[in-house]
Amino acid sequence: MKKEIKNKIIIYQAKNGAIELRGDFDRNTIWATQEQIAKVFQLERSVITKHIRNILSDNELVADSVCAKFAHTANDGKIYQVQFYNLDIILSVGYRANSQRAIEFRKWATKILNQHITKGYTINSKVIKNNYAEFQKVIENIKYLLSKNSKVNNTDIVELISAFADTWLSLEAYDKDNLSNKGITKKSVTLTTEQIQSSLNSFKNSLQKKGEATELFGQEREQNVIAGIIGNIMQTFAGKPLYPTVEEKAAHLLYFIVKNHPFVDGNKRNGAYAFIWFLNKAGILNREKINPATLTVITLLIAESKPSYKDKMIRLVLQLLKK
Repeated sequence: MKKEIKNKIIIYQAKNGAIELRGDFDRNTIWATQEQIAKVFQLERSVITKHIRNILSDNELVADSVCAKFAHTANDGKIYQVQFYNLDIILSVGYRANSQRAIEFRKWATKILNQHITKGYTINSKVIKNNYAEFQKVIENIKYLLSKNSKVNNTDIVELISAFADTWLSLEAYDKDNLSNKGITKKSVTLTTEQIQSSLNSFKNSLQKKGEATELFGQEREQNVIAGIIGNIMQTFAGKPLYPTVEEKAAHLLYFIVKNHPFVDGNKRNGAYAFIWFLNKAGILNREKINPATLTVITLLIAESKPSYKDKMIRLVLQLLKK
């Protein structure tokens, strides 16, 4: 069985030819006439009529929910109101019908159901294959954010997308620049220059003990540059925080430290550390989402992104922080 979506029409490719079925994507179903259902399962139309009558009389399905009349242009060019049946009816007929095609359908359906029950999910390889071009397009769009000499490779980008894209909708949102610029956690969390400097000093000491940092690590390029970043993040306008959620504050903290280069050395490492430290302080650090590999890639993406794409990078971080 092969299905393709073309202009809201589902094309069912059977061995004996193509059959058009109406797509109703607002209600996540498709519609077919009795004649089309008969062709799908290679049965006489009278047999389909009997099965549908029994399905409705047994109250397996309710007619008002699964039946509808649509305008249909016949071969004579005239338009008639024709009875159509939705996907629920098609599936029910498939379980009642007695034909080789119906048997093949039941084997397939049982396999899918078993996979869903035992694994908790089902995978439609054809859908993945059909959407692969879209997936690659999104990757190319993310790569476009980077400078020409970017050190982020394609594999890392794919892993990052996998980390924040729970559905294809989030990929599409990124592609169309529709990712949200808002966080969700509104709670009072203090962030002062003294707090962040104390935390970063502890981080520096731990790295120096392991021989992974020099005295230049974490030294401010200019006096009070960190204070300026913290002031920017915690500022208010008309008595309200400019960044009202914890996620927005955290995302900007990461971006400003990594991108503004406040330190002589260690901007990326200090930015990543401050980001994790602040999320943990706020009690919303999700270690499954923000693992070391993901943190590394998002930090590199920010470091090597074009300055004009600041808002898009912030939205990418916010998407990553969604639970």
